[in-house]
Amino acid sequence: MKALVTRLDSFGDVLLAGPAVRAVAARADHVTLLCGARGAPAARLLPGVDEVLVWEAPWGGFQPPDVSRADIDALVGRIDADTALILTSFHQSPLPTALVLRLAGVRYIAADSVDYPGSLLDLRHQRAPHAHEAEAALDLAGAAGFPGTDDGRLRVRTPPRAEALTGPGPYVVLHPGASVPARAWGAERAAEAVRELAAAGHRVLVTGGPGERGLTAYVAGEHGTDLGGRTDAPELAGVLAGASVVVTGNTAPAHLAAAVGTPVVSLFAPVVPAERWRPYGVPHVLLGDQDAPCADSRARDCPVAGHPCLNTVTATDVAAAVEKLLGEA
Repeated sequence: MKALVTRLDSFGDVLLAGPAVRAVAARADHVTLLCGARGAPAARLLPGVDEVLVWEAPWGGFQPPDVSRADIDALVGRIDADTALILTSFHQSPLPTALVLRLAGVRYIAADSVDYPGSLLDLRHQRAPHAHEAEAALDLAGAAGFPGTDDGRLRVRTPPRAEALTGPGPYVVLHPGASVPARAWGAERAAEAVRELAAAGHRVLVTGGPGERGLTAYVAGEHGTDLGGRTDAPELAGVLAGASVVVTGNTAPAHLAAAVGTPVVSLFAPVVPAERWRPYGVPHVLLGDQDAPCADSRARDCPVAGHPCLNTVTATDVAAAVEKLLGEA
């Protein structure tokens, strides 16, 4: 059996699909993961994935492309699967993707859907109202005939050793950036946290993508080690795997840290529900006002002056959370 799993969102979303992908891989002869360009590096880290098919959907992402008949026809020609699982967030419809898969000749298609699917779905599954995204995906897989075969935690292929980047000895990672501004802690607060953690005796490594070098340099200052722009996805996994604790917002490194088993201090802006997106399967401390006026707004830019849901979190709060997780370990 050839199976296709789709998750058309970002890096972190694809990581959360990992337990469901492994469940499918346990019974399928070949598993293709269909994802967007932002999710592709994560897809290549997931155990159970035999092939990664990258496509930008007009109904997904922050800057979706225009609808192109030629582009959709080309995708239809590339899909070769008997069975498909369409994984979406709780607020997304799977039906546009299901239509494409039907055109590609996929015989059995399963998805969570609150909308009437007509002939587009063979299994119209109802997700539990408050399920974490990873649990919801695994539940759908089970309903489609792919029950979980392991502990259901996030997982990635064994990352490369990172000592050349991290240096010897224990360290804490602070990742100040976020995929959208509404989920980011203030740079000044992050820099204060680096200083406070360093004063408490911790080595602090500051990570970030190529476009965040200015941010990571500022946050690291004289008391942290700046790794901004120096890690691809496997290398970042290695850095996070060696950390004692990772401090980050609700963004991809939170899920990557969980996938390598590292505790997380989660600076969680409530624009999406923590119950669905918190670090999964690892010890974590959730910081941030979950009842702030922005709660459940799905805003990309904070709609409240001063970004109070996160800017009320202090460097001392973060340092205390780090010590709590270290004590539990």
